[in-house]
This record gives sequence, structure tokens and C-alpha cells, in this order.
Amino acid sequence: MSNKLKLGFVGLGIMGAPMAGHLIKGGHDVFVTTRSKVPDDIAQSAATQCKTPAEVAQHADIIFTMVPDTPDVEKVLFGEHGIASGLSKGKIVVDMSSISPIQTKEFAKKINALGCDYLDAPVSGGEVGAKNATLSIMVGGDEKVFERIKPIFELMGKNINLVGGNGDGQTAKVANQIIVALNIEAVGEALLFAAKAGADPAKVRQALMGGFASSKILEVHGERMVKRTFDPGFRIELHQKDLNLALNSAKELGVSLPNTATAQALFNSCAAYGGKAWDHSAMVKALEKLANFEIGQKA
Repeated sequence: MSNKLKLGFVGLGIMGAPMAGHLIKGGHDVFVTTRSKVPDDIAQSAATQCKTPAEVAQHADIIFTMVPDTPDVEKVLFGEHGIASGLSKGKIVVDMSSISPIQTKEFAKKINALGCDYLDAPVSGGEVGAKNATLSIMVGGDEKVFERIKPIFELMGKNINLVGGNGDGQTAKVANQIIVALNIEAVGEALLFAAKAGADPAKVRQALMGGFASSKILEVHGERMVKRTFDPGFRIELHQKDLNLALNSAKELGVSLPNTATAQALFNSCAAYGGKAWDHSAMVKALEKLANFEIGQKA
């Protein structure tokens, strides 16, 4: 992007820090704040540290947020010293957190009432995608605003889609998390079945990679299951949060998501065993407890 912009970034966690880093490397003036310590690489960069989200909003024309959950977004936007109190007409707020689609529509209305634009732009791709600037970005909001922000999104991601109006980006992210959870469960069942039947699960996985059952989950998380590498990645507690969004929204919509509920129950079981910080591929551990058998164990 040739034009230097004044950008704000609120939330410098596992995902937010590398995302903000790409904006800084893009040559823009970036104003940052976070509730914990600013990561060293950001602190030592050209970014300007601010004390509050309001201060970020005062300095920046486009403000990005990347925080854990719906209440966090609400606090950052509308709490004391929140972004809303620092906005002036014509500014743009872009929330890249994964939160409630229903609440997102309310947040957008409040920001619009201040004469500002709002995009919801949750991401998929995890820490690796954030670091490599290869995130998938699902956007809800006005098309003209999306086109204006798209070159900035391109600094952080590869697969960037305007899904529809405000809230639709979050809906797409929830749908993504349903598919991922159910795929993890399917891969876990398949490899557990193969291992208990006496086959080598690593070789079964390799064979399946060439057929119709092939998937990114089988490739990446199937390998984690076989090699027992359950360091996150994407923590189970965060996937639990996303499936709660799915199940709560489904209840409001009058839709039944039976297998999503099962996946959540398996995540709950992992959390009960102290695994809320495990990678979500460790859902297989709950299945292994039910079978009293571990992948990699000799049948």
C-alpha cells in the first residue's frame, strides 16, 4: 500500500501481535494498546504505545480490535476509556475477534450512530496464519468500506471475502469452527478405530490422505494425534468459546446442531481432565478415554 495510514490496533495477544506487526512492517503509523505487557518486538518497533483504547481511537483513522470474547469486545468498544469515546466522524472500526454474530450487529449499530463505519472481520488460520500473514478473513459490512480496507487486510491474510452485512463475517467464522470441530472428531474416531483394530495409525492416515477423506484436519491434526503433539496451536478453551457461540445462536434461531453439541461435550471432557489449554486436536483424548485405548498403543 503506497499511502501511509494512521492505524490503531487493540489487543496484542498470540494472534494480535503478529497481525499488528504486519501493519507496522507495511510502513503505516500504528498506534497500539493491550491489557497486558506490550510484546517486545512491538515495543521496539516504530509503533506508538497508547494507554487506552480511547487514545488509540483519537490518533488512528482505522482501528482494529483482536480480543478473546464478546464481553471483551464490548468493554474495549464501549467501556470506560473505550474506543467509542475516542472516535470522531468518518473513522472505521474493524473487529477481528471471534464473537457473537447477534451482538456484533448491535455493536455495529452503536458505532454507526457515532457517524463511523464498522466491519466484523474474524479470521481463521491460527497463530501460524497470523505470523505468516496467510489468514482467511471473513468480513461483514458495507462493500465500499470493505474495498477501502481490503489492501490493509492483504497485509495480514490471503483468502479475504466479503460475506455480507454486519454480523455475517462472524456467522461465517462460527460455521468454520463447526466444520473444524466435527472434522477433528471424525479424524479422531477414524484413527482410534484403526489403531484399536491393530493397524498402524500413521500409515492409515497416509493412505487416507490420497482419497476422498483427505482434509487439512487429517493432514495437520491427524499427525498431531499420531505423534502426540498437543501444544497449541489453537487452545481447546477457545474452540469451546466458539462452539458456545454456535450453540447459543442456534438456540435463538431454533436450529438443532446435534454433532456440534457432541463435539462440545468432548471438549468439555478434555477440560475436565485439565486440558483446556491443549491444542484442539487433543479432542481425541476424550475419545481415547471412552475406548480405554490410546492411538499409538499396541492393540
